[in-house]
Amino acid sequence: MNSDASPKTFPLRENELRPKRRRSAHTTLASHGEPWVWLMAGSLTLALMMIAGLLGLIVVRGSSTFWPVPLQLVQTSNGRESLGEVTRREEAIDATGPKPIPFTRRLIRIANFEITGNHFEWIDDRLITSESNPTWATAVERLEGGRFHGFPTRLLERGVAVAEGPEAAWEKFNELHPSVRIRWRSAMHLDHTDRGRLQRTLRNARLAVVQADLDYGNKSPQYFAAIKSEKQILQETEQAALSLDTQTSELREENAKWSFEFSTTSGETTTIPLESIVRAWQPNRIGLMQKMAVYASRWWEFLSDNPREANSAGGVFPAIWGTLAMTMIMALFVAPFGVLAALYLREYATSGPLTTFIRIAINNLAGVPSIVYGAFGLGFFCYFLGSGIDAIFFQASLVADNQPTFGTGGLLWASLTLALLTLPVVIVATEEALSSVPNSMREGSYACGAGKWQTIRRIVLPRALPGIMTGLILAMARGAGEVAPLMLVGVKKLAVDLPIDTEFPYIHASREFMHLSYLVYDVGFQSPNSQAAQPMVFTITFLLVTLIALLNISAIWIRARLKRRYVSQQF
Repeated sequence: MNSDASPKTFPLRENELRPKRRRSAHTTLASHGEPWVWLMAGSLTLALMMIAGLLGLIVVRGSSTFWPVPLQLVQTSNGRESLGEVTRREEAIDATGPKPIPFTRRLIRIANFEITGNHFEWIDDRLITSESNPTWATAVERLEGGRFHGFPTRLLERGVAVAEGPEAAWEKFNELHPSVRIRWRSAMHLDHTDRGRLQRTLRNARLAVVQADLDYGNKSPQYFAAIKSEKQILQETEQAALSLDTQTSELREENAKWSFEFSTTSGETTTIPLESIVRAWQPNRIGLMQKMAVYASRWWEFLSDNPREANSAGGVFPAIWGTLAMTMIMALFVAPFGVLAALYLREYATSGPLTTFIRIAINNLAGVPSIVYGAFGLGFFCYFLGSGIDAIFFQASLVADNQPTFGTGGLLWASLTLALLTLPVVIVATEEALSSVPNSMREGSYACGAGKWQTIRRIVLPRALPGIMTGLILAMARGAGEVAPLMLVGVKKLAVDLPIDTEFPYIHASREFMHLSYLVYDVGFQSPNSQAAQPMVFTITFLLVTLIALLNISAIWIRARLKRRYVSQQF
């Protein structure tokens, strides 16, 4: 080996000869997309904060509506006294002088509309000379006339005082009022339920006569038999009505002898029948547990009773029932049709211009304004399909009193209209769920000898069920909150009769119904007393959001069980 041999050298590459350039930190940040990541994260945070703020406002304002607020007695420099609940305080500007002067004012719910002519009153804090919380100040909720604020003086029986003074009168009222309310509810049940049943029986007998005339003629034995049956039913109905009159008159006469006398801040005396008092409380002298009892009582009435005072007081049970019934019937219609349409488009239809056009049309239908669906439902379901059903099956009702059965808005048509409205959502979600099922599972099923439908039914659909439930959840959430279509195809301002038969339990799909979303619109924009209706708007909205959340949570729970059973990993 030659030790003097020079070491072997290698030529340098071109990039090694060039000096290395230092990359900018901003260029590196942008190349990795980190600014866009921060922008997206900030947008998501802002959206979540807005949603949380809106829900927080609804929860706080909606859940606090029924809490007993102290009654405040305010005296002003002009000698006027006002007793009521302070509902709001705000800053204002006095621009009457040469220089604008800021001041504060408060909005007081003074009630006593028949005396004051107002439900609310603004009071300038600069004019207030004294304010206090009187111990015996009483808030009274009435069946009619709105809220009343005053001081108890006497409890009367047929105009004669049986208890005098605030304490004695209040104790006697608490002793008598529960039994008075029981008698009032019994009389209302007799009038509403029993008398209504008699009226329906009599109307059915009259329709049977008309139907016999249409089918057999007015000379036929069937026609005379129907007339004879109607006369017999009429006699039985009159006897039953007389019995109901006797019972209701006894109950109302017993209640009519009791009344409660109050004095107001203006020095006037007002006598309120005990029967017309829903509840009364004295917020300045009751403790926490009694306030909670009043709060729970008002919530129970709100959830279980019928509305009153132009929907601004009382309960919303018919609206709760109508919302649930419509949402469930809509889901029963939209789920099978949406799944079948998506199955055909994904599993059977060949790719081509027609299939592409159908998919584009489905996506575009999701953006059509909901009022368009309402107009279509009114024209097609009510006027076309419903009128045809009436002409074939309910002709007697049209001839007897010109009253359509299915040819007008009702629960069924509203559910079908909203099913059409939410159908694109279910189709798109189901298609995505079906496309997420691996093709290897289909091929394995075919290799085992299964047919197309067997593969879909036993392999594809079970694994796609969680995704299908996602589409159904979105459809139910949107359908339960719609208002515009319902205004045309079945919703009603006041419908205390539920669309269900109590004797033979089934749903009358042709009856109009109440809905929580429409109730928010009606109370918020159609109420004669907007200030008093404002808390009810938040409460109804809170109830609607809670109801939709419960429906979604139930559907999510079902979806989770399906996912654990059929799918080993999420889509």
